[in-house]
Amino acid sequence: MQAGSVQKASFYVFLGMLCISINDLFVKQFSKNYPLHEIIFIRSLIAILFTLLLVKSEGGLKILKTQKPIQHALRAVAIFLCNMIFFSAIATLPLATATALFFVAPIFITLLSIPLLGEKVGIRRLLAVITGFLGVFIMMKPNTWSMSDIPPFIYFLPVIAAVLYALMQIMTRKLSKSSKPAALAFYIQLTFVIFSLIFGLIFGDGKLADVSSNTSLQFILKGWAFPKTSDLPYFFALGFLAAGVSYFMSKAYSTAAAASVAPFEYVLLPLSIFWGWTFFGDIPDLYILTGIIFVVGSGLYVLIREKKKEIPSSSFPNKS
Repeated sequence: MQAGSVQKASFYVFLGMLCISINDLFVKQFSKNYPLHEIIFIRSLIAILFTLLLVKSEGGLKILKTQKPIQHALRAVAIFLCNMIFFSAIATLPLATATALFFVAPIFITLLSIPLLGEKVGIRRLLAVITGFLGVFIMMKPNTWSMSDIPPFIYFLPVIAAVLYALMQIMTRKLSKSSKPAALAFYIQLTFVIFSLIFGLIFGDGKLADVSSNTSLQFILKGWAFPKTSDLPYFFALGFLAAGVSYFMSKAYSTAAAASVAPFEYVLLPLSIFWGWTFFGDIPDLYILTGIIFVVGSGLYVLIREKKKEIPSSSFPNKS
């Protein structure tokens, strides 16, 4: 693998993670006034417009034609469920905590790339993955669950979302051989629109919102509310961010191997901690900080091992 491809992929991942972190911030803020399916519906309608511009830049509507509609549908449904589950979690959990729990996703991507993509991951990298799992476990703070007002199942929602996300990215790697990144992004946004509309038709009247006092469930079940004029710019920004996430992450996993790309996603941790601290006053405790050291440390080790593998193929410096 060329070093340049990994460098390009890392840049796309950073842009994608930046979009995700700001997106999560807006969704958490909106969870007080709007149902989740409405947020996703409006966001995705706007995102489709931006995505169509990307489609035009990569070849026009002809790139949307595919001979693998089932695979694209499964990929899009996986990321839709991932979003619904994760966003319902951040309505209850601090942003940094939910993100920390979600960070089993890059680890799952590295592991799943072995049987599903046939990529080689050495024993040292597997040990680094185990270290990453340990870091995530520390950040979950299971010893505090009995003293918390948050139901224990809420802590597992980001983990479930992480598994779905990992599967989605593995499918991205496979489909990228026959589909452009803009097409992959378009299919996702179209699925978001369709499924969020279905959710809205079922739960949009808000009649089921009172059956639970849980914040996460209310976020899913509350009734539709007409957006305030002051909130419209933020919905527009959400659409732009959603299009950016879909495109940049599709581009990243189309550029380099999944096991090489996944560790770069750890940049989402400090970004989420920053936003959570700045806007919600959520200050990471010792558990979170210790876990981050384990997770980031394992990710950096994976990157170092990947760099060593690339040296033979990039021994001549690029003078361009």
